Amino acid sequence: MMNPAKQDRQTTTPAGEPMIDLIDGVRIRSANTLADERGTLCEIFNPAWEFHPAPVAYVYQFTIRPGKIKGWHSHRLHDDRIFISCGQVKVVLYDDRPNSPTYRRINEIYRTEYDRTLMIIPAFVFHAHQNIGSGDALFISMPSKAYNHTSPDVYRLPLDTAYIPYRFETKAGW
Repeated sequence: MMNPAKQDRQTTTPAGEPMIDLIDGVRIRSANTLADERGTLCEIFNPAWEFHPAPVAYVYQFTIRPGKIKGWHSHRLHDDRIFISCGQVKVVLYDDRPNSPTYRRINEIYRTEYDRTLMIIPAFVFHAHQNIGSGDALFISMPSKAYNHTSPDVYRLPLDTAYIPYRFETKAGW
């Protein structure tokens, strides 16, 4: 019998950079956490980085409990700028923009407090966050427009929708 084992695919460059073909407009910026005897400091967003052109208009934080998933949702009037502060999550993105060069592409991106990042998710890109850690995951969100309580710019689909060709696994391991 022939050995059925399959070789892992390359996931990082020799320099340690992740190898992922991101959806058009999605950006990820690493954040350095500085530590001293008093504690830590981590910059989340600075306009001088020119990472995203919109000013900070609104800021809120949210959590996801262990094993839970928030999503699918997208926005039509604003981009999301989401910083992971604590926890480990899998972010799944689906490009629903017909004129995008990455239309219908799916990205799976793992984010962790051990390598904090700021992520830009463009309007019309559906996204879901799954907490894959053992504690609450904590995020800071700075959307490019303030939340409109009377007409929320949030469009939701159920997690098991046939519209997005992705299924969340509940089992661990391979």
